[in-house]
Amino acid sequence: MSRRTSIHCSAFANRATVAKSHAIATALLQLVVLEPTRADDVKPDECGLASVYSTMSEETASGEDTSAKNLTAAHRSLPFETMVLVENRENGRSAVVRINDRGPHVGGRIIDVSQTAAHELGFADLTKVCLKILSIPEDRPAGEN
Repeated sequence: MSRRTSIHCSAFANRATVAKSHAIATALLQLVVLEPTRADDVKPDECGLASVYSTMSEETASGEDTSAKNLTAAHRSLPFETMVLVENRENGRSAVVRINDRGPHVGGRIIDVSQTAAHELGFADLTKVCLKILSIPEDRPAGEN
């Protein structure tokens, strides 16, 4: 092998090492910047006051009868059948509810939950909550029914 060929191969090897180092540095940077989000870092979709549905059985806006036994809730704009994680900010308890009604109809509140959901959340009247939307039916964007 001539000296010129040897220098050319050596330069090529150095470029390959630099390129490999660049690729590794890029991957590490992406890992740091695009790190998977931890549950504690997920921001809620909405926070405010939650209240409890009355115990009377009546028809909901979706056409279902209310039932204190179901994990259901009323929200002003989320589509029916949306699944929402409700987290009680006062005691840390949570429940997953299904939106099947409209409300609350009292100012300052963001959600009404069934008796069973309120029991799981550990409150009886009003409490501070944060909502995290888990799923919205594909055929119903937020704000439509």
